[in-house]
Amino acid sequence: MVDSLPPEPVLHWFRRVRRPLPWRASGVTGWHILISEIMLQQTPVARVEGPWSEWVSRWPVPSAMAAAPAGEVLRAWGKLGYPRRALRLHECAKVLAAEHDDVVPDDVATLLGLPGIGDYTARAVACFAHGQAVPVVDTNVRRVIARAVHGREPGNPSKADLADAEALLPRLHDGSPAPEAPEFSAALMELGALVCTARNPRCAECPISRSCRWLGRGRPAYDGPARRTQKYEGTDRQARGKLLDVLRAAPGPVERARLDLAWTRDLAQRDRALDSLLTDGLVELTDEGLFCLAGEG
Repeated sequence: MVDSLPPEPVLHWFRRVRRPLPWRASGVTGWHILISEIMLQQTPVARVEGPWSEWVSRWPVPSAMAAAPAGEVLRAWGKLGYPRRALRLHECAKVLAAEHDDVVPDDVATLLGLPGIGDYTARAVACFAHGQAVPVVDTNVRRVIARAVHGREPGNPSKADLADAEALLPRLHDGSPAPEAPEFSAALMELGALVCTARNPRCAECPISRSCRWLGRGRPAYDGPARRTQKYEGTDRQARGKLLDVLRAAPGPVERARLDLAWTRDLAQRDRALDSLLTDGLVELTDEGLFCLAGEG
């Protein structure tokens, strides 16, 4: 039974210590929250706050971004990593402008039909932008539930994670979600980010330490299957980033020789990285045989 995580202490704690993140401010639109969720994928909050503020000022509504060339959006993405996110967000902006009157939909099913919007992002936007009582599961939420409810360190993601989160949502006597259910989803995420951290969790500050099964069992170490990990140094992803750095810094299309100098440790890897950038639509080849960011040829 998923019944060992009382919502009231978590909500009281959240209301007292929640971070004043800019996308939590009053007046923030669903479009602004969508931008934040895309940027926050695999990127720390500290690296997102500045670019997010610049983007919502530059492109306050989807149609503003839709009117910009894809290369301009890619250039503005800078060092946030995984630049395909920027390209997909640009595509999403076009659909929102053309088919949704510049308004981000409020239901998960419609959100999932937008370019670049996966299950997590759809649920996060529905919940945090529109107050929908849907479970939202990220790494932080998975860790809190694994420890507090199941008494263990989290393993690899599974379908059970979403069911666990949904079972924990506060409910009324008739079984329907309580009005504070969306706030509880945000509170769980905050608890994992600030207190129930992967390393050095601050259990003494945890509002549910008395009912936490992991703490009650003496904080046992992880003993499950090997976790999936991602490295960066020396990968194709790093090579792609180096090539994109050249194109973002250039005032116009560049010759292949400029790109060749950006990654010399493995020539086959460099060629593979460039081919993948072309395939993904992040880079284009001009009629003159030069390379440029998408839409800048």
